[in-house]
Amino acid sequence: MLDSITKKKIDDARDILVGKVPVPSSQVEQITIALIYKFMYDMDNESIELGGKPKYFTGDYAKYAWNRLFDQKLSGEGRVMLYQDALTKIPNNASIPTLFRDIFKNAFLPYRDPETLKLFLKCIDEFTYEHSEKLGDAFEYLLAVLGSQGDAGQFRTPRHIIDFMVELIDPQKEDSILDPACGTAGFLISAYKHIIKTNSSNYDKVNDPHTFAMHNTPLDELVIQNGKKYTGDLLTPDQRAFLHKNIKGYDIAFEMVRLSLVNMYLHGFNTPQIFEYDTLTSTERWNEYANVILANPPFMTPKGGIRPHHKFTIQAKRSEVLFVDYMLEHLTNNGRAGIIVPEGIIFQSGNAYKQLRKLLVEENYLVGVISLPAGVFNPYSGVKTSILWIDKALAKKTDKIIFLKINNDGFDLGAQRRPIEANDLPAAFDNAMAYKESVLSGEEYIASDKNVSLVEKTRLAENGDFNLSWERYISSTSNSYTYDTVRLDEICVKKAQYGSGAAKTDYDGETRYIRITDIDDDGNLKDNDIVSPSVINEKYLLNEDDLLFARSGSVGRVYIHRQKGRFIFAGYLIRFVLDKNKALPRFIFYLTKSEYYANWIIKQSKTGTISNINAQQYSSLRIPLPPLSVQEEIVAELDSYQKIIDGAKQVVDNWKPHIDIDPEWDSYPYKEIFTTLTAPMKIQTSEYSSSGAYPIIDQSMHEIAGWTDDERALVRIEKPVVIFGDHTCRIKYISKNFCQGADGIKILSTTENVIPKYLYYYLLAFPITPQGYNRHFSKLVEKEISIPELDVQQIIVSRIESEQKLVEANRKLIALFEQKIKERINRLWETNQKRPL
Repeated sequence: MLDSITKKKIDDARDILVGKVPVPSSQVEQITIALIYKFMYDMDNESIELGGKPKYFTGDYAKYAWNRLFDQKLSGEGRVMLYQDALTKIPNNASIPTLFRDIFKNAFLPYRDPETLKLFLKCIDEFTYEHSEKLGDAFEYLLAVLGSQGDAGQFRTPRHIIDFMVELIDPQKEDSILDPACGTAGFLISAYKHIIKTNSSNYDKVNDPHTFAMHNTPLDELVIQNGKKYTGDLLTPDQRAFLHKNIKGYDIAFEMVRLSLVNMYLHGFNTPQIFEYDTLTSTERWNEYANVILANPPFMTPKGGIRPHHKFTIQAKRSEVLFVDYMLEHLTNNGRAGIIVPEGIIFQSGNAYKQLRKLLVEENYLVGVISLPAGVFNPYSGVKTSILWIDKALAKKTDKIIFLKINNDGFDLGAQRRPIEANDLPAAFDNAMAYKESVLSGEEYIASDKNVSLVEKTRLAENGDFNLSWERYISSTSNSYTYDTVRLDEICVKKAQYGSGAAKTDYDGETRYIRITDIDDDGNLKDNDIVSPSVINEKYLLNEDDLLFARSGSVGRVYIHRQKGRFIFAGYLIRFVLDKNKALPRFIFYLTKSEYYANWIIKQSKTGTISNINAQQYSSLRIPLPPLSVQEEIVAELDSYQKIIDGAKQVVDNWKPHIDIDPEWDSYPYKEIFTTLTAPMKIQTSEYSSSGAYPIIDQSMHEIAGWTDDERALVRIEKPVVIFGDHTCRIKYISKNFCQGADGIKILSTTENVIPKYLYYYLLAFPITPQGYNRHFSKLVEKEISIPELDVQQIIVSRIESEQKLVEANRKLIALFEQKIKERINRLWETNQKRPL
């Protein structure tokens, strides 16, 4: 298991780097390279002690031996130069294994501070190479750092979800195993550990706990060992050799390949089968198949779509469709797979999505769909995902698909993902195994858990879309809602009403015209673009507590009217007036925040460029209706949550850096305190990718606009720079090498008397206001900036960073209480016996 001493060493290394290398992925890269550098030296020493010869640091490369970095005669600058030179030259050493040359490919030192490097190397020197589980677990803990960042281009799968999927698919010692989008090799390592565990004489299948069932263990400390030293002693040497040769991973990004190589090596793979390979557009490995595939492929599709070859069964440009198609086509005859997919795969109506679902069901790939909670990938995404359970042999033996729902995974759904008691993974696993046993034995499986549903394959095919959404079929398996359900029109005092067809005109100061575009995602009225209707018809005047439902465009969006004054609603909105003796308008409004409602909207929406739901469809919406007294209690609870959210949003939305200018500070024209860097070349927008070695920075609202592997465009920086959007005036702080997008940004490198982050915060505190889509840099350079001494700048930067932490805490508070609202509402839709909520 991961011991506290090793964990502290890794944390110390990160703490040393954070001032110069603030991005977590870059910290991981620097620690990884340094560890392997040190371990190469350790292996040379071990060889010498056993009477052999060194292999890594010999001949012209002897001067780069690890111990030379600690020579007392070496100056600080000399140490920096020696280390940087070593990183550059080691990949050229033909006498060392290819694995190590690959690991050092494109390695460089992103800072030049001698003291930071000295402290960092001293920290790394405390690690000693040994083929041990401890070291592998330590590296897994380091990789967990990637889970705290949001710019990795793909989502790192949490350890307990990986292990849940591996236990579900149950790879065996004779299986070939593949992850075609392997990232840091988490699935491959977990599969290997699973095989080692199940082939160990001390393994107890009944009593040994699953990783995904462990409580009160932080995500970054979870390891599969559960306190036992599984050795795989029941495996023969030939079986081990087979595993090492047949566990393979592909990734398009070399940074991920590097981490995978190291991860596999530290888990005992001397020649890891990890390849830099574009799974979707290359054909070199198309004819290689696997018994088991485990993957969480990238969800993002670059602008313009993927340009795949023509070997795919389904012709598509969406990466998630192509990845699933690839995995299905590369399973052996009785192959098995566990694949994390976004919701588009589950229910979107595009032809490629429907073809894929049809293939999954009709060609007997799919055994089950496991719905994961939306916060699994927090803090860097709230995307809703599911697991596709693929087993070609098992699927042929049944005419049903099992649906399993995970409401809680043992961790809260906030940014920190703290351990909690609620955990549906163990029960879901037990239900999945019970279903598998029943299919294999031919016995009937009875779903007794409210989070389990069985649906006939013929039912999925009824309307031709093969929708795999849990909510689509839940009503067919249980009719006992917590409370009786009613149609929306059964609790209204009159028929639904479409809005006015009047045109908009300038606001007359009296009557406001509400259109779909005036309502935000939270159901609030926006303050901008206030207009009046060209014709005022009294029958469209809104009254307090009227509910408006969007019929087109932002279909499903709901607004409850609580404003004072005269308001008329437009034609693409539908009014429902509730009978308050039956239902509280605010209670119904909150129900529209549920997952059930969101999925109902998707099912009801018409396909095409614009989705539509008419008044008749909205009227047919069935909702659970508790007594008014219970509605009041629920509304009071949710209102208290919403007040916290609203307060936190005020902080988040209104905060910006504030700098009190001292009149004694010197003032300089901006043009005197920075130089502009020029990128070697620019990446055209059409060439942006969803993954790659280098981030693309442009003047858009996104911190990272895309990714590329084109090293020719790389802007190499020795210290952080500030980006100024010439047209948008957007400001960005960049601390690592990047490529420039094909638009008008200025790359500002500060002079020695200005801290880069001070300039960044100053430009945020005193922004240049954009005047249309014109160039603004010429205005900036003529303005002046107040510059205090460096120590004062640092104090200001530190203070603002402290404020940012408080703002971030409010963001987390928003996420936490939004989740509380969702959970409370979703409980109303649960299928269960009647009970007080």
